[in-house]
Amino acid sequence: MDNQSAMLPDPRVLDFAKRHLIEVPGNPSALHSVGLAAKSAVEEAREKVAELINAEDARNIIFTGSATEANNLAIRGTAMRNASKGMSLLASRIEHISVLNSMKDLQKNGFQLQLIPVDSRGIVDLQALERMISKQTIVTSVMYANGEIGTIEPIKEISHIVHEKGMLLHVDATAAAGRIPIDVQNDGIDLLTLSSNDICGPQGAGALYAGPDVKIQPVTVGGGQERGLRPGTENLFAIAGMGEAARLARLEMSDDSIRLKAIRDSLIREILKIDETHLTGHATNRLPHHASFRFDRIEGESILLTLDAMFDIQVSTGSACSSRTLEPSHVLLALGLKHEQAHGSMVMTLGKSNHPDQIQVVFDAVKKTVARLRALSPL
Repeated sequence: MDNQSAMLPDPRVLDFAKRHLIEVPGNPSALHSVGLAAKSAVEEAREKVAELINAEDARNIIFTGSATEANNLAIRGTAMRNASKGMSLLASRIEHISVLNSMKDLQKNGFQLQLIPVDSRGIVDLQALERMISKQTIVTSVMYANGEIGTIEPIKEISHIVHEKGMLLHVDATAAAGRIPIDVQNDGIDLLTLSSNDICGPQGAGALYAGPDVKIQPVTVGGGQERGLRPGTENLFAIAGMGEAARLARLEMSDDSIRLKAIRDSLIREILKIDETHLTGHATNRLPHHASFRFDRIEGESILLTLDAMFDIQVSTGSACSSRTLEPSHVLLALGLKHEQAHGSMVMTLGKSNHPDQIQVVFDAVKKTVARLRALSPL
């Protein structure tokens, strides 16, 4: 039940990509026949990823090693390349830590950072955005949907404000891609981050869409790979797999989302029957595979460990990239929750391996876990 930290790779994707790991693991920079075949595989994957998000040109897709790296390249590379035009940055309070930390790092070099508030459901405050943005705002970053609470943001409206008053809009689509349709042209997105392992592809690949008029500089230097913006030998297996995963997601997204939404809604109905349980995020405008809750008087980490050890059910409690700290989720605090409320978080994200027969099993396990932990709780 934790397809947020990493979705299981689709077996069809692994079958497609494994030849580039085992049979012909060429270097796309080599000029002989094996290298040219590898280069062709990378370009084929680029086309598939571009089609998933309706990019104008496959050349606007830059492969990276992860979504975190793509976020860094988008924010740091764009801000530093365009610093002569302004030194202001904006991000929503619920962005992924790789977005927030990239911007905080830029503060050390003189950039100014402001964080846009959200409401109790996680929707960005559009009026606050209008007040905060200016012509000196180089990059505004708002995720397509939040991976901790599932809320989908009004990206098209945000884009209109950004392009009327600021410069460039970066959107982290890691949680949303492959779950809901994304059209960078229609949505007015300048920079968009994608992750292979969040669309059932292999780990070790991500991608950044950079619009045709966006100027970026590399944040690491080396060879000329990926238009000189991401130097280093390409991870051919992961990139080929990401491309195939993108192709399958584009074809199957609609039917899969309908199936997962039915399971999600049943899970939400059942788990909300437990006393002092609350849904986090937007009740309806949320990702089709995403169910997130908070429980009064118990810790999310204890829920996670108990479900794993006693019932072999894996869930999350906030972002996997922030799980090494004992601090409450910055996302839940941004919703206006108190520290003790934010600690009791449980996130369930569904994937291809989940089916309706699991609903009752999961509900029973969660109910027993919550009762057991509350009996032990000093609160």
